[in-house]
Amino acid sequence: MSHLRPTLVLLLLFTALTGLAYPFAVTGIGQLVFPTQADGSLVVQDGRVVGSELIGQAFTSDRYLWPRPSATSAADPTDPTKTVDAPYNAAASAGSNLGPTSAKLADRLTASSEAWRKAGLPLPIPGDAVTTSGSGLDVSPAFALAQAPRIAAARNLPEEQIRQMIETATEGRTFGIFGEPRVNVLRVNRALDGLGPQRGRDVS
Repeated sequence: MSHLRPTLVLLLLFTALTGLAYPFAVTGIGQLVFPTQADGSLVVQDGRVVGSELIGQAFTSDRYLWPRPSATSAADPTDPTKTVDAPYNAAASAGSNLGPTSAKLADRLTASSEAWRKAGLPLPIPGDAVTTSGSGLDVSPAFALAQAPRIAAARNLPEEQIRQMIETATEGRTFGIFGEPRVNVLRVNRALDGLGPQRGRDVS
């Protein structure tokens, strides 16, 4: 009995500190200091949320820059214990974690490579054009620039104009040393929409 009381007191104390006080403090500081990031870095256009600065979307029209393939999944509606493919599912942004011996990975690489060739895009195929990432949002400059002729043709614009838009949206390594140069797909596609009246976006 002499050990029960201090044990219960410590349990309640640390539950209050780590389960209530700390989460509320972190949430409050986040909302005060980084409100946009804390709310998901949402992109608002004409009063409507059109995406997030951190999550890719399924742009499929020739008029837009295509993102990296997506490997996100969702709960199987017929069996909640299983999952089904749900590309660009913002609620489950993650990589596939498939290993080099995975037949599913091999099939997906083959399908993505065939789609690249059918679209008439130049060879060699950039690695990120056929492999997935956690968010699918950023692509390499090589992947983005390879799509410039297709976008220019679909929009009846000079290819050089599209290339300049992509180069303007290219970000370097973080602090000059971390990561690789990258192009934010959503940023480029929003800039493309800003060129003038456009037909409806082909996204799912």
